[in-house]
Amino acid sequence: MLKDASVAGNIPVVFLSSPALRRGPIALACLLALAAPVLATEQPAAAATDDANDKLPKEQRRVTNLEGVSTTANVGGDTSKAYTVPAASGATRLPLSLRETPQSVSVITRAQMDDFGMNNINDVLGRTTGINVEKIETDRTYYGARGFDITNFLTDGLGMPFANGGQEGDIDTAIYDHIEVLRGANGLLSFTGNPSATINFVRKRPTADLQGSVGATAGSWNNRRLDGDLSGALNASRSVRGRVVLADQQTDSYLDRYSMHKKIAAGMLEADLGPNTLLSAGITWQKNSPESPMWGALPLYNSDGTPTDYRRSTSTAADWSRWDMSNTQSYLSLAHDFANGWSVKAALNYRRLVGASELFYVYGTPDAATGLGLYSYPSQYDSTEKQYYADVYASGPFSLGGRGHELVLGVNAGKSDVDQLSGYSADIGTALPPLWAWDGRYPKPAFDAYYNSAQFHVRRRSAYATARWNLADSLKLITGATLTRISSTGQNYGVPHAYEKTKATPFVGAVYDLDANYSVYASYAKLFNPQTEVDIDNRVLAPVTGDNLEAGLKGAWMDNRLNASFAVFRSRQNNYAESVGINPATAQSYYRGINAISTGYEFDLAGSLTPDWEASAGITQLGIVDDQDRNVRTYVPRRVLRINTTYRLPWIPGLKVGGSLRWQDRIVRDQLALDTQGREIYTTQGSYALLGMMARYDFDPSWSATLNVDNLTNRKYIASLYWAQGYYGAPTNWQLNVSYRF
Repeated sequence: MLKDASVAGNIPVVFLSSPALRRGPIALACLLALAAPVLATEQPAAAATDDANDKLPKEQRRVTNLEGVSTTANVGGDTSKAYTVPAASGATRLPLSLRETPQSVSVITRAQMDDFGMNNINDVLGRTTGINVEKIETDRTYYGARGFDITNFLTDGLGMPFANGGQEGDIDTAIYDHIEVLRGANGLLSFTGNPSATINFVRKRPTADLQGSVGATAGSWNNRRLDGDLSGALNASRSVRGRVVLADQQTDSYLDRYSMHKKIAAGMLEADLGPNTLLSAGITWQKNSPESPMWGALPLYNSDGTPTDYRRSTSTAADWSRWDMSNTQSYLSLAHDFANGWSVKAALNYRRLVGASELFYVYGTPDAATGLGLYSYPSQYDSTEKQYYADVYASGPFSLGGRGHELVLGVNAGKSDVDQLSGYSADIGTALPPLWAWDGRYPKPAFDAYYNSAQFHVRRRSAYATARWNLADSLKLITGATLTRISSTGQNYGVPHAYEKTKATPFVGAVYDLDANYSVYASYAKLFNPQTEVDIDNRVLAPVTGDNLEAGLKGAWMDNRLNASFAVFRSRQNNYAESVGINPATAQSYYRGINAISTGYEFDLAGSLTPDWEASAGITQLGIVDDQDRNVRTYVPRRVLRINTTYRLPWIPGLKVGGSLRWQDRIVRDQLALDTQGREIYTTQGSYALLGMMARYDFDPSWSATLNVDNLTNRKYIASLYWAQGYYGAPTNWQLNVSYRF
């Protein structure tokens, strides 16, 4: 698949001291943050005692053997009602509250997804603190945090990085209870350390009580969606429980010719093999069938250096283009609690990604007056990726020096087998009409002129240990390390895909409680991340090394129903792959390794400000420079603001209203090209804000209707400058969901 060059230009980093910002939307979020502790103190404490917890049904208790990078579906409360969870274990596998975790963590709950109609992962991460969603094509997306690409995506705490760096296709949220975002390095649990973020998808789990829901959604561009979710016990003793989730969505688009049909199905089982032994198993499946998807995107500049300005609906896709993707995952886990407080868990996961596409790429630089100068590049692309991963760990308490401490010991292993085949047409380089006059009609060619392929196998094996030391009632120290061995064999489009590395990545973090509500923390982690990119000589780049340093202040109120944090960070990566261009000898992208340092700060708040007011908000400010102090990756926004809030009107029972704001500052891309006057060309997307509104009305405890309207101001903007091409984001749009729950 072709990728364009991505070397950024130079722009200054502007901090919050700017007068314009003091009057802007960031100031609003700062005021919200300052008000949070005051609002919280007005509410009575509602901490549940251990005795009360013990009286709950087993599947609803707060447990201490949390899995993966997540809480379980019912741990810490009902995520269908709150905007935060009291506990997560994203950094250490220890059952820690967000305040006790020495890293930045955001949790997007089922309630927030339902309130704002977040039916896919782009919607979720686009509203999450510090996450940048790079929509480079209709059906391929890259994600970033703290200036770097996110490569760690887990499901219930297990997973392997994407083979091609980005997500191909859409990830639907119907099967997930909540999604956890751990910003910063996470080498303890994700094989390798990456200083951007780790995204963990936490599946829904079966419940002992019978419950279910059905929903219908209609919206802009003929959007139609049906959802179903049924859960309950499968025997009289309720020792065996099951859950089924189904969804089907068909929609057209604001983009010319583009449409999408996706299907989702999931089945989960849980069985109590004994009083303290739980067996879990399940399978999930999603298939995306888009018509006329974009491969590549619109040219962003004319030959004279002026920016292009197409209709928002303009697409480069041919009318016969397709990009089908299916994602099947199955899992099996066994967990046992011992009487002494120790527990052990073993988990196996399998994932199969299959893609089949016939795509149409448009390249060239148009003339500003005539629109001519663009050419065709059709291609066929088929791929299969199989991932296998396993994890076994034990955790529990131990005593030393008169104090109780906690320990986690584990091993994991994974492999990824990738098989790709590209077929090319002899019909390459045909001149195209101007995009503003093109309707997508182009004769479908035969893809048999020549072929290229990739077959490679990646193996990862790790052993890890984490200890939480209770140094004092108010001081906890977390130490850990992972020893990882990674090897690869095969070839990637004619380039050897072979390396073998072994590396240890240590982690240390400390949390000090200032009082009952506030803590300060600091953490440090080493980085090690093998790369698949090649240089101009077709050699695989050496692994990324570096470190991640973070410190901050956290607060929690109302029995952890409101959480806030402020963090400062510095992430250093050596030999980080940055795209340079297309190698004329191979027609594939080639890269160079750069040394980059990302520094900045983040604020994050989520939870209940009052019993009727839920909110999540976040601010990110960062700078990215190389080892010569030059700005790099300037297509990454330096300042980002996210606000999502809802309020239940007490004087109108059943009515909830809310709004959202997504704002980012100006981004720039150096196009590595000269105009007709010999001047270097830059593409700029100015700062912009996307406003949304929602309203939900509960007719009774079962029936409800939720209306969402997004991009209220109809702002026109380029979705991403990650590549030298791009396309426009969606105009004003709406969706209405009607659901029934029992």
